This record gives sequence, C-alpha cells and structure tokens, in this order.
Amino acid sequence: MRDTLRGIVELARLGNCVAAGALTATGAFVAGAGDALLPTALAAVTTAFAVAAGNAINDYFDRDVDAVNRPDRPIPRGAVSPRGALATAAVWFAVAVAAAVSLPLLAVAIAAVNLVALVTYTSLFKGTPGLGNALVAYLVGSTFLFGGAAVGNPRAVLVLAALAGLSTFTREVIKDVEDVAGDREAGLTTLPIEVGRRRALWIGAAALVIAVAVSPLPYLSGTLGAAYLAVVAVADAVMLYATHESFADPAAAQRRFKYGTFLAAAAFVVGRIVVVA
Repeated sequence: MRDTLRGIVELARLGNCVAAGALTATGAFVAGAGDALLPTALAAVTTAFAVAAGNAINDYFDRDVDAVNRPDRPIPRGAVSPRGALATAAVWFAVAVAAAVSLPLLAVAIAAVNLVALVTYTSLFKGTPGLGNALVAYLVGSTFLFGGAAVGNPRAVLVLAALAGLSTFTREVIKDVEDVAGDREAGLTTLPIEVGRRRALWIGAAALVIAVAVSPLPYLSGTLGAAYLAVVAVADAVMLYATHESFADPAAAQRRFKYGTFLAAAAFVVGRIVVVA
C-alpha cells in the first residue's frame, strides 16, 4: 500500500505540478493581477492538477518505453497498474475542471484546449516528428497565457508565453535526442529519429535563437525596465549554453534548460515589480 501511494504521488511529478502552477500565477502577476487573488489561485490549481493528470496519462501510454528508458517509474516497477494510473488521471482532471469553471471565458477556453492537448499528446502526437515537441511547447507557453487570461489581460504575457514556448521546444528536442534508444524500440518516429540527432539539435537551436531575439521586446517597448533586461539576459545565456552543451551531453543540457526557463519567468516578475514600484 505504501508503495502504491508513493507511486500515485510519483505519477503526478509534484515538482512539475508546483512549477506549472507557479508559472500560471506568474503570468497572472505579470498581467497585473492586483487584487484578483481568487482567479489567480484557481488558475494555478487548475494548471497543477491538469499537469498531474497529463503526467499520469503520459506514463500510461509510455509504459513500454519507460520499461526501457525509466524502469523505476511507478507503472514499470509495478507500484501502480495501468488502469490505476488512468483512474487517478480522471480524478485529477475532474479537480482541474472544477477549479476552472468560474474563470473568464477565454481562460476556460484555454483550459479546455489544454486538457484535450494533454490527453492526445502521448496517444496521438508524441511520435510525430516535431509536432509532439511543438504541442508541449504550446502547453508550457500557455500556462502564462492562461494566468493572464484568468485576470483578464492575456496580451500582457504574449512575449513571455512565446519565450517559454520556443525555449521549451528546444528542450523537448534535446530530450528526444536523449531518449532515442527507447523511442526507437517503441516504434516512435521522433524528430531525431526522423532527421538525425545533430540535425534535430540544430532545429532546436534555431527555435531558441528566435526566443532570444524576442526576449528584449518588453524592454524595447517600454513595458518593462532595465531590471527585466538584466535578468532575461542571464536566462538567455543559460539556455544558449545548454543548447551548445546538448551536442555533447543532451541529458545535462535538457535539465539546464529548466533553470533558464525559470530565470526568464523571474525576469518578468522582477520587471513587473520594478514598474509597479
């Protein structure tokens, strides 16, 4: 029983859930949430539980691949049955829907699209070269957009969403390079399997270059000040280094990308605080 409970918690990937909820709250804050604490909290809860459900479904469909790449995950090691993982995901999706229904219509629409995308990602799109990566990139970028929509100002976070999405696309390509052996055995046709590892990494690098080019826009438009620019420059440097590192060590590089993404989000928070002050 203890291992089952532990396995259920592991299905959610709590760190990812908390991080995704925090990114949604960041989007709301950057959009000028002000006193809109309840919509911000509901949006963060929706995101956290939707990510938990998506992770559980991902593990269900990936159980054969994980048996090769990550045998310590709950389903391959027998802590949670495949049917149990689906039931857990259904409960978490229900919580996400309940938290989202009172939000503004645009936020509800984004949540609905994202829930469908989470369900279909592994079952339909993960093995499609580039498309699965693009879908995950959209989902990450949309956490900020969802936060902005929850407080009625999605336009304020468009650049943040684009930066997060493009950098996530790069990180997902690097992860696919890392997982080539298991994906090939499972019959998936990911981008590095289709076009080769090195070419896939260059495609990912191109996406990151666009993200870096976009990142100064809030400063250049006068929306955010020099504090934002200083922090986002560090984030850009971290992600550019990770891209370079991916050609030699994709496992280390894709982990480093998380730091760059969080630094980019922090840049927007710092920039917003300075503007409000």
